[in-house]
Amino acid sequence: MESRLAQLAPLNQKDKAAGYQALLTELLTRQDQTGLDRDVHLLVENVLQESVGLVIGRLVLTELVKALSEGKIKETQLRKTIVKDVLELIQPRIVTYEEQVNTLRFQLADIYEEDEEWSEAARVLMGISLDSGQRALPDAEKLRVYVRIVRLLLEDEDSVQAERFYNRAALIAHTSTDKETLLSFKLCQARISDYSRKFLEAASRYHELSWIPEIDEEERKHMLSAAMTCAILAPAGPNRSRVLASLCRDERTQELPSFRIMEKMFRDRILRSNEIKDFEGTLKPHQLAQIEISSNDRLASIVAADDDEANDPIISTRKGPSTVLDRAVMEHNLLASSKVYNNITFRGLGTLLDLTPGAAETMARKMIEQGRLKGTIDQVEKLISFDVGGEDDGAQGKAGGLGDVEQVEEDTGASFTKRWDMQIRLTGANVEAIVQHLTETGLVSFGTVQA
Repeated sequence: MESRLAQLAPLNQKDKAAGYQALLTELLTRQDQTGLDRDVHLLVENVLQESVGLVIGRLVLTELVKALSEGKIKETQLRKTIVKDVLELIQPRIVTYEEQVNTLRFQLADIYEEDEEWSEAARVLMGISLDSGQRALPDAEKLRVYVRIVRLLLEDEDSVQAERFYNRAALIAHTSTDKETLLSFKLCQARISDYSRKFLEAASRYHELSWIPEIDEEERKHMLSAAMTCAILAPAGPNRSRVLASLCRDERTQELPSFRIMEKMFRDRILRSNEIKDFEGTLKPHQLAQIEISSNDRLASIVAADDDEANDPIISTRKGPSTVLDRAVMEHNLLASSKVYNNITFRGLGTLLDLTPGAAETMARKMIEQGRLKGTIDQVEKLISFDVGGEDDGAQGKAGGLGDVEQVEEDTGASFTKRWDMQIRLTGANVEAIVQHLTETGLVSFGTVQA
């Protein structure tokens, strides 16, 4: 190989260009590809010399890049070695051969992706110069690169770097009209929300994507399942009730394994630990992340406990939820208990949630502060009183699609009958609204009764 290159050195530029091209073609078409990576290395190293000239260097490298993209080197590992070696050789003169470098990086990223080396593929794409003065890519092409980087990083659950490139993509997403790219961007949007533990936002985005007909049926089913999972993990409150109502109305969810738990959450039924074991096995690592209890919460849990309670073996010693799922279930059970009880002691709530009385009071206080639970706390009596017929009930009741039903609540002076009266009143109002709707649409008619 060295002798062939030495023969080309004294030739004029025209003959030298033809000679290098012929030598490259000979290398790529020979049957025995043993030592091909070494020969290509010598050839590229030679054409990159200043004595050869920029025109010949670009011509030979362009032919090499084209041959690699066309798959003239069948063995993947050999092609990977050659691409990496050529990139290292060009690195000192990357500005001169920027177009060839970018194409080689795309090829190397494809190889890494085929081998499921997601982070390596993303790292290679990050090295592509998208805003250089010589050859600036259009915004649509930049968006495709950014979305691909985000997707690859999320495959390795590197959500921190993925969010950084997602933010770049979000700035230029409006410039693209390519449906496939925009769908990939929306999916990345949902997954970023999922990894950032913005479960309500993620559930809504996944559910929206599950209706798009251009997406494969199996993928849509997977997105619907992801929407259900995120809705279950979302913070308990009126907003989650609306998302759960939307999913429960979707007939497709009834075929999925998580439907039973989601339905119980929607109907405000208390969940037991044995009911969530199977669901826990379907969660991804970031959805099972450990939660660190803050020093303030730990102190509040300790201070709120009585000395006699501290020695009571029946009372739990847990000072807070340990995982994201743990917190979601505890908050749901706390909200569900507000639909069952008018009031509950710290100790009773702690037994229900498997927490110390102080930790249970801390969780209730946070939910009340955030507007996700309606009630008051009496720390002297160690009692939590729940508001009956609050905004939570209204938010969930209106999610059924019957429209707004005017609810006028009277103070009867008997708090233990108030909820029963409200349920009867709401049921009667809903029945009347249904009958009126059926009559207006002509689905039923009521004739006069003759004596």
